[in-house]
Amino acid sequence: QVQLAESGGGLVRAGDSLRLSCAASGRASNSAYMGWFRRAPGQDREFVAAINRYGTPYYGRSMNGRFTISRDGDKSAVYLQINSLKPEDTAVYFCAARQEEHEYGIPVAAVSYDFWGQGTQVTVSS
Repeated sequence: QVQLAESGGGLVRAGDSLRLSCAASGRASNSAYMGWFRRAPGQDREFVAAINRYGTPYYGRSMNGRFTISRDGDKSAVYLQINSLKPEDTAVYFCAARQEEHEYGIPVAAVSYDFWGQGTQVTVSS
């Protein structure tokens, strides 16, 4: 039973743009929060962005304006637009969802999320 399914990754050149998509189903749909994490080779998973059910986004500290998260009105999908891609953006990008409201606002810790996708590889060549 697939709850989250990412798509849109691929091999691109530095300076290109990508739009990643994540379709939610079952209990993962209509979640309080949906977000994106990434894991670069040899590194820990890193918070990229998240959005709550009201459409309020939040971005990781190192995400310097090149990333835009958005969510479908029916809350069944979330998107991540990445512009001006850099080789250091190379990573597996994971979609995540949390069902319940978080008392401290949009969560940035991976452990706060209930559902995860399999990930989509983004490779940026220089």
